[in-house]
Amino acid sequence: MTSDPTDTKRVLLVDDDEVFTRVLARALAARGFEAAVAHDAAQARTLLRTQPFQFAVLDLKLGADNGLALIPELKALHPELPILLLTGYASIATAVEAIKRGADDYLAKPVDADAIVAALLATPRSGEAHGAGAAEVALPHAPPPLKRLEWEHIHRVLAECDGNVSETARRLGLHRRTLQRKLAKHPVRESR
Repeated sequence: MTSDPTDTKRVLLVDDDEVFTRVLARALAARGFEAAVAHDAAQARTLLRTQPFQFAVLDLKLGADNGLALIPELKALHPELPILLLTGYASIATAVEAIKRGADDYLAKPVDADAIVAALLATPRSGEAHGAGAAEVALPHAPPPLKRLEWEHIHRVLAECDGNVSETARRLGLHRRTLQRKLAKHPVRESR
């Protein structure tokens, strides 16, 4: 029995965590996807220029690179490419910024392969219209804690500065080392 090459769902995985990408690529292969892996922005651009992909899964933090900044670059190379952004630092501000820059969906880590496949298959493909709720972000029922708001504000300004920590510190009126300490902390969890 031969498989039809048009049935192959090719996905570009862009994440600097080699173990995560190896495990995810294997899990996606078991679910009918063929994955190519890039560990930085330059590799992602090269792969997208040279190979056809139906999907991209992109991490927010790519070592020295910024996943948010890479979204418009990938869309410029392949405007119809559905992009799923993954991050361990989930915030409403980051989700909104990702959607504004062209991501089709957003998932917080830790995430399993089934959730990624569901998100990829739910994103509109070329020629399909975006649903009314495509850019909606679920808002919490209660206001988040003050520390969570501070964390989100810092990350929103960092995204506006394209990941430039020095410029972000200047805009926030913080010393660069103070900002780096705040960035190293995990966000405050919201109560449900």
